[in-house]
Amino acid sequence: MTAPVSPPAAGVDVVVVGAGLSGLTAAHRLRQYGLSVRVFEASSRVGGRVSSTRVDGVHVDLGGTFVGPGQDRVIALADEVGVGRYRTYGAGENVIRWRGQRRRYRGTVPPVGASLLDVGRIQLTLDRLARTVPCGAPATAPQAAQLDAESLGSWLRRSRASSAARDLIAIAARTTWGCEPDEISLLHALHYIHQAGGLSSMLDTEGGAQEEHFVEGSHEIALRLSAALGDALTLDAPVERIASTGDGVRVTAADEVVTAGAVVVAVPPALRSRIVFAPALPPAHAQMAQRWPAGILSKAYAVYETPFWREQALSGQGLSDTGPVFITFDAGPEGADGPGVLLGFVGGVYAREWDELPPAERRARVLSSFADLFGPRALDATGYVDQRWGAEPWVGGGPTAAPGPGSVVPYAGTLAAPVGRVVWAGTETADRWTGFMDGAVRAGERAALEARALVAATARSTASTIASTTAPLTASPTGGTS
Repeated sequence: MTAPVSPPAAGVDVVVVGAGLSGLTAAHRLRQYGLSVRVFEASSRVGGRVSSTRVDGVHVDLGGTFVGPGQDRVIALADEVGVGRYRTYGAGENVIRWRGQRRRYRGTVPPVGASLLDVGRIQLTLDRLARTVPCGAPATAPQAAQLDAESLGSWLRRSRASSAARDLIAIAARTTWGCEPDEISLLHALHYIHQAGGLSSMLDTEGGAQEEHFVEGSHEIALRLSAALGDALTLDAPVERIASTGDGVRVTAADEVVTAGAVVVAVPPALRSRIVFAPALPPAHAQMAQRWPAGILSKAYAVYETPFWREQALSGQGLSDTGPVFITFDAGPEGADGPGVLLGFVGGVYAREWDELPPAERRARVLSSFADLFGPRALDATGYVDQRWGAEPWVGGGPTAAPGPGSVVPYAGTLAAPVGRVVWAGTETADRWTGFMDGAVRAGERAALEARALVAATARSTASTIASTTAPLTASPTGGTS
């Protein structure tokens, strides 16, 4: 009895798993190369770790927000799809609430008394060490294993950093990785600092990574890329299985099976484990998904009738050692008349408690933090919204992966290393600006090139096989044919 024949699977050149900024960039470039694509996204929206909404009539970015000098790939992509930029408001003085006192200051490093020199010493030492870690290849750094075995927090203590220096670095860790200094590998922190151009480039507003916003919002880039995909994009379709077939892959998503010459997997490292690979991924690849979890970072916005802090010659940028909000920015639209928008970050140890609170309590605590920095008028918000990235099932946290001690040397090499016809994207796989939107775009562009090469190699191999099997028979010297 003849076995039933299964229906033929639909075929494309490349399947892209994940419609975040990296996956959408990969699909966009592949189509520009003349290749056909299918994009599957597990959630009901595109964008991944970029998202947006409107609060009291004002647009706000719930995920990736800022761009700055050197982030040329995401800026180029935004220009390509017609999304403009404007400068983050930074005129006036910053404010800090520290050890129960509120003070105004200018510049990146706040006044912390006699500890100011020590803060500078720690920053210079971290920058110097970071330059010894090659971008894109942290495991090849001198003393990589030793650096990886230690946390950023333990290094700060061993370096006899003052309590003020440790607290300021903790704020940077919560903002950058969504974790505490004791939870992040020192090697990873150093690599991150180097590939972002140094601590100042990473943390500054003017001349740094927070210099500009997108006028229509970062999520608009994703929306415009996805609109061009049309029916090639499917939402609410988590990919369940990727099977390699020798000359291609078979990708199963919901009730659909699609064949392709290659697949780009553009999901956060920890979410790779939700996909069944056949054959199974090499052990180091599988273990990496367990050892590179996402951080915990949430964002909160309050909207006001006017940016009242500007009346006080304040920039809207603030730091606090009390939480739950530990760093703030003026995220309002251009123009001095209003409305005003304050953005606050809640991450690390603060997020673990705050994320569990009911909405009304979260709002009350955020506005109280704003009032501690900018005065009682901050309690009178006309609109409020927050985004808890740790509660997003198909993101799992943010803003990026936070590998702990001992997780970089064994596994960093697996982040972007193709496995057969499976290539990887996502901001963590970038060799520059990893963890930023620019890293996501860079990774998507690199993955598109790798996938194109795989498809092209298959086409050449197929053409060669066809040519050899259809070549005309010629007489051999012995009278036979060849």
